[in-house]
Amino acid sequence: MIINLIIMNTLIIFCYLFLNYKDIRRLKVFALYSSFLMLLASLALIIWFQNDTSYFQFFFESPWLVFFNIQYSLGIDGLSLFFVVLSTFLIPFCILISWTSIIYRLKEYFLLFFIIEWLLINVFCVLDIFLFYIFFEAILLPMFLVIGIWGSRTERVQASYQFFFYTLVGSLFMLLGILCIYSYTGSTDYYVLINIDFSENRQLFLWLSFFASFAVKIPMFPVHIWLPQAHVEAPTAGSVLLAGILLKLGGYGFLRFSIPMFPYASRFFMPLVFTLSILAIIYASLTTIRQIDLKRIIAYSSVAHMNYVTLGIFSFNIQGVEGSILLMLSHGLVSSALFLIVGMLYDRFKTRVIRYFSGLTQLMPLFSIFFLFLTFSNISFPGTSGFIGEMLILMGIFNGNIFSTIIATLGTILGAVYSIWLYNRIFFGQLDCSLIKRYSDMNRREFFILLPFIVLIVIMGIYPSAFLNAMHLSVTNLLVFYY
Repeated sequence: MIINLIIMNTLIIFCYLFLNYKDIRRLKVFALYSSFLMLLASLALIIWFQNDTSYFQFFFESPWLVFFNIQYSLGIDGLSLFFVVLSTFLIPFCILISWTSIIYRLKEYFLLFFIIEWLLINVFCVLDIFLFYIFFEAILLPMFLVIGIWGSRTERVQASYQFFFYTLVGSLFMLLGILCIYSYTGSTDYYVLINIDFSENRQLFLWLSFFASFAVKIPMFPVHIWLPQAHVEAPTAGSVLLAGILLKLGGYGFLRFSIPMFPYASRFFMPLVFTLSILAIIYASLTTIRQIDLKRIIAYSSVAHMNYVTLGIFSFNIQGVEGSILLMLSHGLVSSALFLIVGMLYDRFKTRVIRYFSGLTQLMPLFSIFFLFLTFSNISFPGTSGFIGEMLILMGIFNGNIFSTIIATLGTILGAVYSIWLYNRIFFGQLDCSLIKRYSDMNRREFFILLPFIVLIVIMGIYPSAFLNAMHLSVTNLLVFYY
């Protein structure tokens, strides 16, 4: 089923190349219907996925570089299932939010999003670390173009280069580690590598080489600098993909490769990860409070949330790891919806500076209700998707490190402070018509863009077992390597 999904995406890309770039309506309609078709096809993975096994399902294998013993092998388990579906879920809404805002090079723009989707499916399904590296790095190129060409401000080229070089330099260390693994084992196959007992010194070196790449992707302190700038300059759809799924590549890499292949090094460097994560949570939360750009606020809050994820991953217990996966999925929905709703504001008023907005609830009541719900979701209010994830993470790290739990809880309090204060400044107070003269509430297209996010956030908040059951055996199997 996975290979069928990839083939379908390949055919969509191939067919899209032959569309007339001047036929704007056909470009939009084809892109929208094709993306929804991909989403429906990916939902079949959830329907046919078996929760009672920890083995990879929908397995596919084909020779690639036979001389170097590299196979193109695919499979999904509870760790990767929902990330594949999340990737296909976000693409249609990236197209819808760009329906009127992108007015030049539309064919190339939508084509890049289908290429990103193809690469993401491969990243989360491939079971060869060399091919994982290729797909992992290839995502940089289309995102570099999306930010640099269709960015919203004059510094977009600088932001795209900053994004590209930060992530590329970190990943070069991972390439060095992969070459060392290949020279030592003669294989890059995931099944082979997780059964090899690397020496302690070799594990320490290899873990650090992988950490350099994954830490930039999350991003962790102090290699987070590229993220706020990239978000501010990227178009709305680019920010949605960055926050919604690309930031999850680092967390997925830790779960898929670092812990099972280097269990000793993961234990050894756990204090380092906890220290950097706690610093990032507090620093990002305090920095968010002083920001004046709406996108930059969401970007810094993403840094704080994703470092909660690393705390959960390296708690090395079922509650913490499952909570980290659930929080990544929740963040993929909540942050994407927040960037979508901020993009709607920008499309109306061509500014994201907070001081230009006040009293919007008087003229945009429906918009203010959606924003309020997403604000509560962002602070992990009970009943929303993030609550269960953060609670499980705090339970997981409490078992081994009470001090870290207290500091992480302080980050949650700070998150509530900047989120509620932001909402208060934008939607309450006196309406100032001298700064913004034309107001319009949410239209039908925008309503139906946000509605699926709201529904999924509520479903995850009130019935998280549907997600936890699917990942439970895979997480249990993962922690076997640690113990």
